[in-house]
Amino acid sequence: MRTILFVTFLSFFFACSSRGPEGAENGSTPKGPAEKPEIYLQVEGAKPGMTYLIATYTDQRYRLDSTMMDASGKAVFKRDSAYRPGLLFVYLADKSVFQMIVDQDQTFTMKTRAGSLNASMIVEGSLENELLYRALNFEEGQRIQFDAAANRLRAAADGSQEYHSAKAEQIKLMGERKKFLEEIYTQHPDALFTKFKIAGQNPETTNVLKPDGTIDTAKQVYLYRTKFWEGVDFNDERLLATPVIANKLKRYITEMTVQNADSIIAATKFLVDQVLDKPEYFKYFTNYVALYYEPGKTPVMDPNAIFVFIAQNYFTKERAFWTDATQAEAIQKRAAEQQASLVGRKGPDVKAKDPNGQLRSIYDIKDPYIVVFMFNPECDHCIEETPQLVRVYKEWKPKGLEVFAIAIETDDAKWKAFIAKNGMNWINVFDPTNKAIYGTYYVDNTPELYLLGPDRTIIAKNLKPHQVVESVQRDMRKRGK
Repeated sequence: MRTILFVTFLSFFFACSSRGPEGAENGSTPKGPAEKPEIYLQVEGAKPGMTYLIATYTDQRYRLDSTMMDASGKAVFKRDSAYRPGLLFVYLADKSVFQMIVDQDQTFTMKTRAGSLNASMIVEGSLENELLYRALNFEEGQRIQFDAAANRLRAAADGSQEYHSAKAEQIKLMGERKKFLEEIYTQHPDALFTKFKIAGQNPETTNVLKPDGTIDTAKQVYLYRTKFWEGVDFNDERLLATPVIANKLKRYITEMTVQNADSIIAATKFLVDQVLDKPEYFKYFTNYVALYYEPGKTPVMDPNAIFVFIAQNYFTKERAFWTDATQAEAIQKRAAEQQASLVGRKGPDVKAKDPNGQLRSIYDIKDPYIVVFMFNPECDHCIEETPQLVRVYKEWKPKGLEVFAIAIETDDAKWKAFIAKNGMNWINVFDPTNKAIYGTYYVDNTPELYLLGPDRTIIAKNLKPHQVVESVQRDMRKRGK
């Protein structure tokens, strides 16, 4: 693979941030300043040694603080600046872990025993952690009962009395859990614990029926996806310092969304448009999608379309508050370069000279399907994939496939030698100035394959040679051929 005209924009996404992990504890809180932390731990039977506080911000974890636990199991986290409110993990010297919530109140005591950290937990002076461990221990007790009911259900015959009894037990347990949590939510609506638990809930599913009485699966999936974020309070930035937002975002974008550019764009717009006035959520969501589907690093076809959409709608100088005008302008320029060669757009014409000095043009080709193949003779992947494309060409040339191969960043001798070595008996062109391809087909890595259909629209891109045949056949079926 050879990288061509490619700029990594990680610095754009993160360098100008004022709230990365390095300074994460300085984030905003909903109600006034947090107090200086003074957190006492007593873990009976714990191994003495260094004890760590591990914090989360968006999809990153980092070491927030550390202290020494003595031989009696005592440790104190104390400093002059407040911790960012959120969910923390306490790592003990024996590698066991328990959870802790910090909000404005950062002076409290947690007592427990090694080997039963959750079940033995006693909290003094922290409502958030009282709620957390009340819920953890309730749910653990229910888990044992739920597992027993699940085992009975698996062993029972469908429709038997035992089957219905086990199913009824599961429904009863779920109802008890819902009632337990709703009582906490009602009594403590502003607690971080409440916001965290509600945000992590999945939408309740109901059967949606078609007119014939069968389940409308597509409609159910659509309703589930559109309701997926309803429990998240985007006004509360504390949630970004818990795992819940990153987990939901990954599931929403990568699992619940069909992995093609159009669906990803629609899902991104649906979500991001809800947080246009919520700066930290806006920044995280847009950067996550842009980086996850970065061209050249994802199997999704036409990730450039995703980048162009995000850049032109969200990474503007008016909205990308974490950067400066120069960086925003560079992003817009890159998006404009990619826009001309997105799937579904008319394939740009390219005119350049072949090895005989004759000017050749894509639009002069009469074959219904054209592969625009951009390569560099010294690129390892080009050396590997060119013979594969030659084999595809030999089989499909009689069926209406032509290849228009454009050499990039090489010289005349290397170009011609590569053609001869690989038997590239298709149309070959080379423009040493690269002017012939500037602003036409975007390429950040070679080899790059675009496929044009009979009407010269781009029907596929970012292809491997074997995918050319699949794409041609799929397009022919669409056209009834």
